[in-house]
Amino acid sequence: MDHRPEEPVLTEIQESGLNERELAILAFERQWWQHAGAKEQAIRDQFSLSATRYYQLLNALIDRHEALVHDPMLVKRLRRVRAARQRQRSARRLGVRL
Repeated sequence: MDHRPEEPVLTEIQESGLNERELAILAFERQWWQHAGAKEQAIRDQFSLSATRYYQLLNALIDRHEALVHDPMLVKRLRRVRAARQRQRSARRLGVRL
């Protein structure tokens, strides 16, 4: 009987509870972008998604416990960034300067 080791990605998917696209999104978010336009183009190229849809998926993903377990530092950073942006939007709507 031929026993081959499992592919690393398959093992990572099974262990994390996240699917391949979700793991790819987290890996993508580990990168740093100097220019916003470059990131939006990379999103279209790599995921075939609009930036809006990508960020909808990302926001849902970082709310998942599995994502937090998989990469706690990244997910916590992304949650902090999201919370700061939400505070800024709320303050602008209320006419408050932060």
